[in-house]
Amino acid sequence: MKAAAFSEFGGPEVLRVMEVETPEAGEGQVRVRVKAAGVQPFDVAVRQGWTPAGVTGDLPRIPGNEFSGVVDQVGAGVEGLLPGDEVLGFTLLNAYAEYVVVPAENVTAKPANMPWEVAGGFTAGTQTAHIALKQLGVGEGNTVLIHAAAGSVGTAAVQLARLWGAEVIGTAREENHDYLRSLGAIPVTYGEGLLEQVRELAPGGVDMVLDGAGGAALDVSLRLVKGDRVVTLVEHAKAEELGVQVTQGVRLASRLAELADLYAQGRLTFPVRRAYPLDQAADAHREVETGHGRGKVVLAVG
Repeated sequence: MKAAAFSEFGGPEVLRVMEVETPEAGEGQVRVRVKAAGVQPFDVAVRQGWTPAGVTGDLPRIPGNEFSGVVDQVGAGVEGLLPGDEVLGFTLLNAYAEYVVVPAENVTAKPANMPWEVAGGFTAGTQTAHIALKQLGVGEGNTVLIHAAAGSVGTAAVQLARLWGAEVIGTAREENHDYLRSLGAIPVTYGEGLLEQVRELAPGGVDMVLDGAGGAALDVSLRLVKGDRVVTLVEHAKAEELGVQVTQGVRLASRLAELADLYAQGRLTFPVRRAYPLDQAADAHREVETGHGRGKVVLAVG
């Protein structure tokens, strides 16, 4: 099969399409013919040389930990899934490929009205947002500050917080303010005066913060709430020192099914910014590395 992989760590240019052995589904597993795969900062870190816990084996290595596609092989002991089923799901690596093998509990049914490219990039952003907001205890009557609110995690987090009855203030570049308003957030701009802007918008105070930006935005957050009311998605190295939280949950197919159902009902939107073909995976990484842009970058595989 074809896969976008790398044989050495380095910049985006090390990613190239290779011919690799097609995997076979074992007991409790399914093989999925991949239609689309999401591209994330996680994948960039893997390409640069970071090895996630539990990963073993030599190079070449295939990045990608979220995907959509069609089940084409079902291993022994798997119930409830058949060849031809349309699914979306998650894995640790190996999604930038024509086929991926995962435990059966890592996939859920793709809604009929969800495009393949949306489904391919849906898992990480929505589940991360759900995990973080539940960890913070976001609910009715809360005021939540979300940094990087126009990104894929932020987009999901704004909508989920609103669905759960919270008011949302979202930071983003000014060009994304109308977009945040369309999601139900009150937009504010990064930079000088951010603290004063938020205090003016929330005279009763902010209850909790989801930090997807780090740096100065996190510094401002800690002047608004105590550290245990902040979950940062980016400043992992500083989290303990600053007394802020990092996400603790794990991805679950049951949670993914719940989120996919919200999409199917039209209660959760998830825009795709750009879809690159598999042989342009390096360009997809370059775009993700800019740290800017609205919505999700994906690879269109099949």
